[in-house]
Amino acid sequence: MADSKNKQWSGKSRGGRFGHQFFVYIIRLLGIRCAYCFLSLIVIYFIPFAPKATKAIWRYHRRVRGVGVAAAVIELYRHYFVFGQTLIDKCAMKSGLASRYNYKFDNYDRFLEMINSGEGVVMIGAHVGCWEAGTSFFGTYGKRINIVMFDAEHRAIKEVIEESAVQHDDFKIVAINRDPIEAMLQIKIALNNGEYVCFNGDRYLDRHSAATVELMHKPALLPTGPFRIALKCRVPIVFYYAMREKRRTYKFIFEMPTIDRSTTVDSLIQQYIESLERLITKYPRQWFNFYDFWNTNNA
Repeated sequence: MADSKNKQWSGKSRGGRFGHQFFVYIIRLLGIRCAYCFLSLIVIYFIPFAPKATKAIWRYHRRVRGVGVAAAVIELYRHYFVFGQTLIDKCAMKSGLASRYNYKFDNYDRFLEMINSGEGVVMIGAHVGCWEAGTSFFGTYGKRINIVMFDAEHRAIKEVIEESAVQHDDFKIVAINRDPIEAMLQIKIALNNGEYVCFNGDRYLDRHSAATVELMHKPALLPTGPFRIALKCRVPIVFYYAMREKRRTYKFIFEMPTIDRSTTVDSLIQQYIESLERLITKYPRQWFNFYDFWNTNNA
């Protein structure tokens, strides 16, 4: 889980090698259902021992969603539990158990037309649901996925995930925080080769490159970079999400923003905000920014 420091995301995930390795073994030896059962107990640990994340989730449900105190207590547990389920699902899928899940699609035919055009595609998502659920699906079209992100995950956790995978998806991490100029070159080359370039549009690295917007009727900061790059590269743009539903089902949602000569960075960001608000309203417990995203000051 993302930790917070000075009300800003640190880029690292909570939990160590042991925790990830534990669930990998549980999935292999006892199955996915048993992993969920263990998760129901582990969530109780995280509520008091991850205070910054817990405070952020509490504020999200109380101040942003307007949930009452009693309901917010229940939502706090459920929120952690759903997040844990997506992590277990990710491990299971990478361990060769993707067939144990069901998949649904929104705007599937329109998206296929776009990716079959031979052009590169910029996909903008968010820290919601489990985008990794779609990596094998995208791989069937023979295109590499380039994920532009803040590459600050602990090496040990990466090794556990890589060791547990029965197959390595054809995706590449473009670390925007290391060398921005090199990252831009990699993005341009990937798009010229007709590959996917994926951004998350809900986290910024530098406050100076973020814009103040209104999300869920509250002020927040969003990065302008992904939207600026998407427009400048003049390739198809898709808002992509993979949301968890009941009975181990993932719904892939593809939304195509309206792009024409009058489209500006601000208008593209506004379309993204409207898309994200619809998603948060429908899947409120799959908002996985575990820091004070809205910088609300009152508990």
